[in-house]
Amino acid sequence: MHSGRDGSRRLKHYATTMRRAATDAEQKLWSLLRNRRLGGLKFRRQVPVAGYIADFYCIEKRLVVELDGGQHNEPDQRAADEQRTRDLRDHGIDVIRFWDHEVLKYPDAVARTIYRHLTTLERPSPQPSPGVPGEGAEAGGRTTENP
Repeated sequence: MHSGRDGSRRLKHYATTMRRAATDAEQKLWSLLRNRRLGGLKFRRQVPVAGYIADFYCIEKRLVVELDGGQHNEPDQRAADEQRTRDLRDHGIDVIRFWDHEVLKYPDAVARTIYRHLTTLERPSPQPSPGVPGEGAEAGGRTTENP
């Protein structure tokens, strides 16, 4: 399965530049995620993923963690962030976002939230099961799901 990582030279160069200019919130969160400190899972920071630079990316769980500063509250930036999230999800990558001030004020709560998210992520099989004929249907063609 493709990891979603992006090998373009332009993005790699930009990611390197961004790693060198990390914000206080990025530095704080990186101190919690680096060296497999969170659940033994490896994160990369400022890494090209599916045409974007992800703040933090866990390849194994296909999870991007984004940190947003005040500029992300502007309508145009919010729309761009929503599109970015849709694009990443279209590549099978989940996205969670935190405000910078949340990481700085409540780092343990942010880490717990990320850990909970990582441990509840269930990736569907790349090849869906064809199922058993008639499975999931009741008499009259209704499914077994609750309305």
